[in-house]
Amino acid sequence: MTGTDQIFIDQYHYHLPQSAIARYPLPDREQSKLLVYKKGMLEHRKFNELPGLLPEGSWLVFNNTKVIQARLAFHKPTGARIEIFCLEPVKPAEYQMSFESIRSCSWKCLVGNAKKWKSGSVSLEISVSGRDVVLNATIMKDKGDSFIVRFEWDAAACTFGEIIESAGSTPIPPYLNREAEESDKHRYQTVYSRDPGSVAAPTAGLHFTASMMEQLKDQGIETCELTLHVGAGTFVPVKHENARHHAMHAETVLVSKKFLEEWAERKTAPLAVGTTSTRSLETLYWLGVRLLAGESLNPVQPEFKQWENEMLPQDITLQESLGALVGFCQISGIDQFRFSTSLMIVPGYRFRTIRGLITNFHMPGSTLLLLIAALIGEDWKKVYREAMENNYRFLSYGDSSLLLPEAVRSPHKGF
Repeated sequence: MTGTDQIFIDQYHYHLPQSAIARYPLPDREQSKLLVYKKGMLEHRKFNELPGLLPEGSWLVFNNTKVIQARLAFHKPTGARIEIFCLEPVKPAEYQMSFESIRSCSWKCLVGNAKKWKSGSVSLEISVSGRDVVLNATIMKDKGDSFIVRFEWDAAACTFGEIIESAGSTPIPPYLNREAEESDKHRYQTVYSRDPGSVAAPTAGLHFTASMMEQLKDQGIETCELTLHVGAGTFVPVKHENARHHAMHAETVLVSKKFLEEWAERKTAPLAVGTTSTRSLETLYWLGVRLLAGESLNPVQPEFKQWENEMLPQDITLQESLGALVGFCQISGIDQFRFSTSLMIVPGYRFRTIRGLITNFHMPGSTLLLLIAALIGEDWKKVYREAMENNYRFLSYGDSSLLLPEAVRSPHKGF
């Protein structure tokens, strides 16, 4: 084991008053505040100034996942409300295939008020593009912390993607303490989202506008995309005194072979937009290391476990790792590399892939805050204290930060 054996979560708590939590987004995405951390120094800017603040040679990696309307509200004949929260597809297990399903599919779900739903099906009458549809849901299996639910509907012309888009509501975070509104369908979504599958937004990207994306392009700042479908586990707090006992939920990631090939040719490390992009990039490095260590990868969807990186060689360069991944894609005949990751980044972790991070301000005692502390060390306290004292807005709909750690080395060597 190469990491810290004891990570006391109480050292990563801070006082977050309800008044500091942004319950609604600003009307203009770009007008959010931006706290810039660079080599230990702090500076207050606006997010629309970001393109001019990026280091020379910067390129950005975005998570292009799209939030699905994952909450479905059913009612039993008795009047009891049953809320089904779709987490991830089971049959078909591939997201796109599930969204394209006709007549039936199965998902892993959370069920609200499950004690009122002992057996049988619940039904929901909806309208999909002017067609009346009856959606039925049946619990197939109780998995303890979730359920396998089979959905069936009576309209062969409707896909499951159309069903939930019409019938579901936006899965805004529980800490907003409000019901989802129509405006959340647009605002709890990045402007570059394209691949549906998330039940939580990659919130660092919520500040970008279409005009800013054009501005980045005009300034020669390249942007690349990958996909990590954010799961409900992002909201699960660390409940153990020692954070190393926390269990991370696996999340699905997709990246193109072209992305890997181009990344291998670059001379500078990227800036990650969000913690999801960061975990995806770091996992890719470790999957390449696994190959170089003589271990095999499942060509369909390899899994990367929570602390697996600590058991792998620590001296492989990024260039070597990416070369191994590109070779694996070529040999396997795949243009899109799909994997799942439970990687947990905590203080003591040595980053291999990024030169900095654009991210929001995260919940006290969360795995996201642990990642920030891993990146900038104890200075996370200074950053968060400065944000609080200057009335920054926190969490998903809040303000942003640009974190540029002091030690930035060659992308082929890591930090």
